[in-house]
Amino acid sequence: MSADGGTDVLAAAGRMALAEALELRERHGRPVRVGLIGAGQMGTDLLVQIAMMAGIDVVAACDSTPERIETGYAMAGARCRKPEVVARPADVSQAIARGRLAAVQSPDLVCRAPEVDVVIDATGNPNAGALVALTAIEARKHIVMMNVEADITVGSYLADAARRAGVVYTLGAGDEPTSTMELIRFVRTLGYPVVAAGKGKNNAFNVDATPDDHREEALRRNMNPRMLVEFVDGTKTMVEMVAIANATGLVPDVPGMHGPVAPRAELQNYFCPKEDGGVLSKKGCVDFSLAKDVAPGVFCIAEMAHPRLRERMNDLHLGPGPYYTFYRPYHLTSLEVPLSAAAAAIHHESHMHALAKPVAEVACLAKCALKPGDVLGRIGEYLYRGYALTRPDARARRALPIGLAQGARIVKPVEKGTVITWDAVELPEGSHIARVRRLQDEMIGD
Repeated sequence: MSADGGTDVLAAAGRMALAEALELRERHGRPVRVGLIGAGQMGTDLLVQIAMMAGIDVVAACDSTPERIETGYAMAGARCRKPEVVARPADVSQAIARGRLAAVQSPDLVCRAPEVDVVIDATGNPNAGALVALTAIEARKHIVMMNVEADITVGSYLADAARRAGVVYTLGAGDEPTSTMELIRFVRTLGYPVVAAGKGKNNAFNVDATPDDHREEALRRNMNPRMLVEFVDGTKTMVEMVAIANATGLVPDVPGMHGPVAPRAELQNYFCPKEDGGVLSKKGCVDFSLAKDVAPGVFCIAEMAHPRLRERMNDLHLGPGPYYTFYRPYHLTSLEVPLSAAAAAIHHESHMHALAKPVAEVACLAKCALKPGDVLGRIGEYLYRGYALTRPDARARRALPIGLAQGARIVKPVEKGTVITWDAVELPEGSHIARVRRLQDEMIGD
């Protein structure tokens, strides 16, 4: 190894499995250096989780309320760097060099800090997430997105920009999309066609849900009512399944998907073609189950046509086929995200990213009648919910992508239960994600 143990250690780590690579980097004082954007619920989880791991370290963090970073540090304990509030690039570098956690209010300071290897976006805001990702990529930093709403809107452009910059763009491990992607890759690597893939929906399904309806439950579960409604009204499920679609080429079979009450033991009997007793009009779809014994798991339905394979699967007590369920019974949300940061920095690996051309879109469906002058709020509030469509269907309907909705002003009446169209809204001035979406449409040729 070299005198400082630097370059050779990094090269050696790149040839190891992730656990061994992190241990090696820990021993030689060369951890993966993370810059965290957003210190809310997800960001706090990350501070706590990374503090427990070897070979990875959060060296800078950004939040509009610096006190949140201090709160996260207090929860993480002594292994986490102590926050030091700074406001200039030189001060960020000096704080990190002193072993402190540089705490800032500007994402730009984190994304451009020379000491940061990989940036994690935990803002939860599509517009902010798009800007964070672009800034990190321009600064030649790997970027881990926990912001699936931004990914389904501009992920193809961001993945291409990262490729051109020589860095990694990836969704974070642990959420349903990346957990499902593990199964899809496993099945495809073995050469089996994917018939369907998806998740179990965690909460009740009420498309008309509003924060007022669920405030008490949210407080009981220590959640923001709006965030709870994202799950209840189906928006989060639509977003997650479209992320899988755009990363794999699988598509929603029908607008909004089927969402049957398909029990864990019978997933393969539901998510197969109609002629074989299922609900699908074709193979190669994303969907979800409302059965209580599926959530919080994810699944992939594979087809095994060869009789020898079916004989072996039956011998292994997995059924007669030809359709088989591969199932992961858990996903650890933000707790797995550091694995994506480490894989990006050490192996230059993306756990999941959009294809060059997306195949699906999440449209905005009006929860109530909208009139000119109404301003669309955040996802999970009162005026709209997500609705999964194939990309050709979304284009034919002129559907407004959900990642562009926040802050848009209604300029034409929209009936309840109908798709909000591009010509029914006026987007807010200076929208970062709208600018990136235009770049993506130009890249694709739309």
